[in-house]
This record gives sequence, C-alpha cells and structure tokens, in this order.
Amino acid sequence: MEQNIPVAEDERVHPFSSSPMSEHWNIEEAKKLSPFTLSQKLGFHELFSSKVWRASLAELVGSAVLVFAIDTIVISSYETQTTIPNLIMAILISITVAILLLVTNPISGGHLNPIVTLSAALLGLISLSRAAVYILSQCVGAVLGALALKAVVNNNIEGTFSLGGCTLTVIAPGPHGPIIMGIETTQALWLEIFCTFVFLFASIWIAFDHRQAHALGRVVVFSIIGIVAGLLVFISTTVTAAKGYAGVGMNPARCFGPALIRGGRLWNGHWVFWVGPAIACVAFYLYIKIIPRHHFHMEGFKHDTLNIVKALSK
Repeated sequence: MEQNIPVAEDERVHPFSSSPMSEHWNIEEAKKLSPFTLSQKLGFHELFSSKVWRASLAELVGSAVLVFAIDTIVISSYETQTTIPNLIMAILISITVAILLLVTNPISGGHLNPIVTLSAALLGLISLSRAAVYILSQCVGAVLGALALKAVVNNNIEGTFSLGGCTLTVIAPGPHGPIIMGIETTQALWLEIFCTFVFLFASIWIAFDHRQAHALGRVVVFSIIGIVAGLLVFISTTVTAAKGYAGVGMNPARCFGPALIRGGRLWNGHWVFWVGPAIACVAFYLYIKIIPRHHFHMEGFKHDTLNIVKALSK
C-alpha cells in the first residue's frame, strides 16, 4: 500500500528504495522536463507497458482477497452473536490488511486501495497513467472478490448482511411496518473524510516517507497501517452506534465490488464512499505540500501533479 518508488519507468514500483535520498522535484527540474510532451509527463507510455500491467495483477488479486476476507469478517463478526462484534471485526481487519500489504508490496507497491494510489499519483511516486491501471485493477479485483463470496454464502446470509458491503442504512421490521435504520448521508460523508485523512496522515505517511520506512522496516510499517485501518473501523462503528451502518469504507473499490454484485441498498449513498475519501486524499496532498520540506522525505517526485501543472503553464 505504500512507498511506491519507481527506479525506472518500465520497472515495477519498488517499495523501499535503496537509492540516496533525493530532494523534492523543484521548479528548475520542472523546467528541464518542459520540452517533454504531455503524454510523457503523464506517463502515457506506461499504459502499454507489460511490466506495469503485470504489477497490476498483484493489485487485482490482492483486492479480490481483501474484499473476500473483509466481507467475510464483517458477516462472521455479527453472525457469531458476540457482544463486541465491532472490536473483533477491527482486530481481524487489521491483521488481514497487514498480511496482504506484505504479500503485494514487493510486486506492485501494495496499494490495494484507490485512495492510496491516488495519493501516490498526486505526490509523484507514480504516474497518473500507472494510477489509472492500478485503480482499474483494484475495482475489477473487488468485483471478483464479491463474486467469490456470493458463491459460497447462502441467500439468507447474503440478504441479511448485504454481502458484507458498505451500507449507510438498512430496512428492518418495526412495530408499525418497515423502518429505516442507519445514519444520514451528511454524517457518513464527514466520517469518510475525517477517517480517510487520519488513515493517510497516521499510517500512509510513514510508508511514503522513505526515511521512516527504512528505519522501521516493512513488517512494522504495514502492521501500523493495518492497526490504524482497524482502529478507524472500530471508532466509526462505535461512535455512531447505529445499526445498519457498516462503518467507514476508506476504500472505494472495497465498497464498489459488493455494490455491483449485490446491488439494492448498497447503492444508496454509494457516492459517499468515493467522494469522501477523494476529498481526504486531496487534503492530504495539500498538507504535504504546505509543511516544511525537511519534515517529509520522499524519493521520486518526477510526476508531482502540482509541479507538472506549473511546468505546463510556463
């Protein structure tokens, strides 16, 4: 999911680069690249790179396993009738995320999340073209994961738990007819923005900052990411205490897969699980650009979005 630094345009994204720390890609460097065409600056050639597409296969398979595992965890946590389903769910999600990141990181960089990919593209770790390939793979993988889950659960569980997908509300029987249980769209949107920003700020930051990533090591970094993700799921489901709300998504692809396969109420307010994290992603990018440079050490920045725009305007 993180520290995705390409050492060559056609090579896979290496997670923990061993090259010396480089400075931010400044305006002078942007001017040097200005003779390049727009397609080169956006990395269009990576759309036809077999190595990029092979790396994206790890994103596809990883996302499929992630959706299958997390949705299974959601269903089983509530199906077991435990008094603390959200805590059990958070712990299991933390472990699952950490393991899958360790597995996919050496191949693709281990994003498994369109928001992580978008953040990497905005900051310049990967090109926008590679980001598009990764996000496509993540969404396809999420759909395959939801299909696999649908194939192994019975119709009753599928209907009761909506394939473990991202829900804002559910319709439940009441004393005077069906009632809607859950949270309002505005509340869910703010939760997505806040929790996704905290996720990026408190964990992805460490993976993107090569100085911290090298010092801590992969296992520690990905364990932190998993713990933060699980903690935010626990907080969102606890603070709302609303039946029918599945908790923050923080991963649009993970919400998209079950919604496409199951449909129904999973599409109600589905846009929240895309717009909220996207806003948080842009806010995280702006935060990185505003803080003093010596507080954040990242290798790459060849494709930094803001600097590309500045170079094009020259």
